[in-house]
Amino acid sequence: MGVRSLGSYDLLEPVGEGATSVVHRAVDLFGRVVAVKEPRRELAADPTIRRRLAREAQAMARVRSPYVAEAYDACLSGEQPFIVTEFVGGAPLGDLVPRFGPMRGESLTVFAGRLAQGLAAIHGAGLLHRDLKPGNVMVLSGAPKIIDFGIAQDSTAEQHTQAGVLTGTPGYVAPELIDGGRSSEAADVFSWAATVAFAATGRPPFGAGSLHGVCFRVLRGDADLDGVPEPVLSLVRLGLRRDPAARPSAAWLAARLTLGEARRAS
Repeated sequence: MGVRSLGSYDLLEPVGEGATSVVHRAVDLFGRVVAVKEPRRELAADPTIRRRLAREAQAMARVRSPYVAEAYDACLSGEQPFIVTEFVGGAPLGDLVPRFGPMRGESLTVFAGRLAQGLAAIHGAGLLHRDLKPGNVMVLSGAPKIIDFGIAQDSTAEQHTQAGVLTGTPGYVAPELIDGGRSSEAADVFSWAATVAFAATGRPPFGAGSLHGVCFRVLRGDADLDGVPEPVLSLVRLGLRRDPAARPSAAWLAARLTLGEARRAS
């Protein structure tokens, strides 16, 4: 079977699949390896899917950070729309930790700080990621790279909430969103803290099991942080505060963790 092309890109192999789209490892005309995301064939003509793909491409194009995947190209018209992004090697945090064990010591502190830097860059571009979790953080040589802006949103955009509909991933979604509140930078910070706790322990901080049980523990603030070391533990606790107004910003977290990294290097 020959290599399939999409625009000027040769698709080599699928590397990720979701309910609505497929991501391929591909090469461009210059031989550069990239990631190409396209809707599933049966959904390619759906106007809602096309608008979502366009929003994702526009969101990624606004962010510049070594810890966030970069957008390269997009074709949003024609029979099969697609977007092209940086191909991130390594593995998702959600696969890496169960396979090799939790992060420890300086590696964890540096990882947490860089992840906060990436999130701060997203917020600095006026965006909310809204689905930060171990599956959306690639790790290569210990460094994080935030991916998947499929439900990202402009931080000033009007938001509509539906009863019984949860945007994001249970266990990494902030309690105010479970209560039907608005997405915010503070909600992303909660997701950062839950993701870092997973990196440090190998366990979802609010446990597994039924959606009801996980959401109940999030609402109670019943996080399992046993094994998360200082100085990361104190910052994770701040990020998991029940009141979004009491959580620090991603930029503040990044500064605290990066300052510690600089002190250790001096």
